Amino acid sequence: MSSTDPPTAVGDAPTLAARRLDGLADRAARARPADDGDDGDGPSGDPDAIDVFAPATDERIGSVPACGADDVAAAVERARDAQAAWAETPAAERARIVERFGDLVADRREELLDVLQVETGKSRRTAVEELFDVPSGCAYVAGEAPDALAEERRRGVAPGIAAATVTYEPVGVVGVISPWNYPLTLSMADAIPALAAGNAVVLKPDEKTPYGALLLSELLELAGLPDGLFQVVTGEGPTVGPPLIDAVDYVAFTGSTAVGRSIAERAGRNLIGCSLELGGNNPLVVCGDADVDEVARGAVQACFSNTGQLCLSAERIYVVESAYDAFLDAFVRETEALTLGVGYDYDADLGSLVDADQLARVESHVDDARERGATVEIGGRARADVAPYCYEPTILTGVDPDATLACEETFGPVAAVTPVPDAAAAVDAANDSPYGLNASVWTADRERGAELAREIDCGTVNVNDAFLATWGANDAPMGGFGDSGLGRRHGPEGIQRYAESRTVGVSRVGPLTFPDRIPTDWFVGGAFAAMGVGRRVRRGLRAVRRRLSRR
Repeated sequence: MSSTDPPTAVGDAPTLAARRLDGLADRAARARPADDGDDGDGPSGDPDAIDVFAPATDERIGSVPACGADDVAAAVERARDAQAAWAETPAAERARIVERFGDLVADRREELLDVLQVETGKSRRTAVEELFDVPSGCAYVAGEAPDALAEERRRGVAPGIAAATVTYEPVGVVGVISPWNYPLTLSMADAIPALAAGNAVVLKPDEKTPYGALLLSELLELAGLPDGLFQVVTGEGPTVGPPLIDAVDYVAFTGSTAVGRSIAERAGRNLIGCSLELGGNNPLVVCGDADVDEVARGAVQACFSNTGQLCLSAERIYVVESAYDAFLDAFVRETEALTLGVGYDYDADLGSLVDADQLARVESHVDDARERGATVEIGGRARADVAPYCYEPTILTGVDPDATLACEETFGPVAAVTPVPDAAAAVDAANDSPYGLNASVWTADRERGAELAREIDCGTVNVNDAFLATWGANDAPMGGFGDSGLGRRHGPEGIQRYAESRTVGVSRVGPLTFPDRIPTDWFVGGAFAAMGVGRRVRRGLRAVRRRLSRR
């Protein structure tokens, strides 16, 4: 594993300057101007600002306001005032603004990539992969939201007697709490469908990665989004999160299971909806007939993308014994070829972990596995020569099932490889976890792979791919089972979660009750006879449709 020279944070970024970051910090929503007489060192004289550091060098690159409850309340109030008119804006016009925003993201990609690398420490390659997702998601939402939110005719209580219509109304103000690992993608994957559905959004980005969100707020404004509809509140989670959840009408969160539980509890008390993408300890299954060289290349992507700091990353690999030795050799060989670095070019495969706490977590999980008898096949070292928080991609074998990394999410470039007798045992091992976010199955028999995928208890399961086959399918829902979360993003479901459905029933015959002029016993008998005929007709139609679909 080779490395490239580290940058000097903002100074080496091709399109950035420190004053640009200071200007972005001024976009954070405040209840009052931050320069109203305070003498502080933060943005606009704010004494309570939060310093932001570049993981690649551990340099301070700027600061953002430490918003509090008053700032949150003011931001939500401004958003609510703007949302009323936005809800009346035709869905097609809202979609056009979303599409223009996606175009601007693509046009301004170099600056966005620089900001993304500066505040996350990820490699340029990984940054590009993240950025691709935003205009792609915008295009999908812009194309599908008007239909997903359109008024629908549904079957009434009885043909010819009553009609039923469903309408969709925006919930109001949506709070989005986004993480540091994919700060652009995971904020916009929640915010964009919320805006397209006619809501306002108040976004709370992670305090480690605020600048990307602030730059996106600028681009939304340039795309034509009305003032006040998209607010960014920067600050610490325990300070900003609770008042945000208490003030909004829906909350979308991506982060740890522990924090997700507290958010769900608070949302439940407030009787508001929530969607939560939480932790994972994702399995990868290698069948005996798989092409081990192909699987090894896929496993590198599955385990080490974004230095393993990816909710969908594979951490547990189960290999059928007949393929185990060949796969392990190929996986080690592919991992050895990876390059480490944090430069602003495309030379490095892997970048840095986000901070000292994340590095300590990775080291503790690997150390615990070693102490329990695991073997490090490759990696297993911090690489301060590359960057302060850089860690080598690591493959372990012989990991005790009770080891921390076997049971919990490491969220780093670490994978445990374990032999199993057969594919059924691999599926059983994959399901032996409270988490159920993402999985993958690798086999030469795609139909058999799809069958195995249906047996794995995860919200998304990929066959012969790491995660893009499901994550990149914008028209299909994405989310977790069990401790990996609630709700779904993507697809029509990801748009409709931000709408309240209303059913309007219209009777064509007046009150739907027992008729006055027919004996009740006659009416009851006739009604049940008519229901029986209706059920038989519907069963027949379904059978015909099934036969036609098989042809």
